[in-house]
Amino acid sequence: MRILRVGDHKRMPWKNGKGETVEIAVFPPGAAINDFDWRISMATVAEDGPFSIFPGIDRTLAILDGNGMVLDVAGSLPVLLTTASEPLAFPADIAVAARLQDGAITDLNVMTRRVGLAHTLIRIDVDGSKTVPLPPSTCLFLCHRGTLSFRRDGKNGALAAGDALLIEDAAATVLEIDGEAKSYLASVTTG
Repeated sequence: MRILRVGDHKRMPWKNGKGETVEIAVFPPGAAINDFDWRISMATVAEDGPFSIFPGIDRTLAILDGNGMVLDVAGSLPVLLTTASEPLAFPADIAVAARLQDGAITDLNVMTRRVGLAHTLIRIDVDGSKTVPLPPSTCLFLCHRGTLSFRRDGKNGALAAGDALLIEDAAATVLEIDGEAKSYLASVTTG
């Protein structure tokens, strides 16, 4: 279990060169954009356009900030995503185009290699104390806004906005959290 501070997140260009990604965590550590097993990142989308194609990858996207974005995912009806929407899962190797509602947005992306891995992404709003069940997998808990403290298996710490807690073997335990924050829990499982 380790804290990934916002100031240590890696900034890198999008695969299609039209923007910048803030990589929170990747596996294996140091993996490049074309050879990761899983990757969790944030990106600011400032203009309409196509998403990068990632062969063999599944992706889930949540809107962190901004007025929303319409996604045209090949073979599906357009979907409006806002900060109130549930995260949207879709294949990262099909054509996807984004259309901004009103100005730039920031999104959270979870991507896993389709063969051998799967993932989930849920939003967790914290106002006071909460116990979050952790699946038996690799988990990343992102404190998007606000601050919170956490406890797990006798260890504790604190997260500020943009910080994340990476738990490499959650072993079906729980994370106890206190504070006021908008947060997200991503889990990556083998399967």
